[in-house]
Formats: sequence, C-alpha cells, structure tokens
Amino acid sequence: MAKEIILYNLAENITDEEYKKFVTNEKGPLLESLSSVKKFELVKITGAATGEIPFKYVGILHLKSLEEFYQKDAPSQKFQDFLKKWQPMTSDFHILFGEEIY
Repeated sequence: MAKEIILYNLAENITDEEYKKFVTNEKGPLLESLSSVKKFELVKITGAATGEIPFKYVGILHLKSLEEFYQKDAPSQKFQDFLKKWQPMTSDFHILFGEEIY
C-alpha cells in the first residue's frame, strides 16, 4: 500500500488545541473523503530517544494508489482549497512517499 508521510511543525500563531479542532472537524474528514485515500492518521510527537524533536506532527495518508492521489485528488478544487487553509497553519514541512513493506 502506498503511503504519503508529511513531517511538519505548526506555525507560531497556531496552538495545538486549535490544530486538533481543525484536524477533527475539517482536515481528517476531508482527506478520508478522497477516493484515493484509504485512511488518514495524525501523530503528535511527544518525545524522542535523542531528546531532539525536529517535527512535532507526522501525518500519514494510507493510499489506495499514489498515482490516483496525485493525478486525481491532489489537483481537485476541494483539495486545493484545503491546502490554502492548511499551509499557513504549518511550518517546516517535508512530504515523503513510499510503499508499505510489512
């Protein structure tokens, strides 16, 4: 199964509580409504073995098809509208993608 993994921090003007509300009410339901998305998970990082936490949030999209996501869902108007709202809430984000091995 394809995965898109997004590592990021929140913008300085966004609190964890505000972001949790946004994810619960808007981001999660929107992402899970996309035809190429099987499941969305968001992990808030609370600790690290090294003590350093470079990214506070990890978003994981479980995709039916990476190609369908990038060719159909990502260019859609509803996803682009979501990005316009989401991007100012975040900082330092990195997008990775790959295939599940186990």
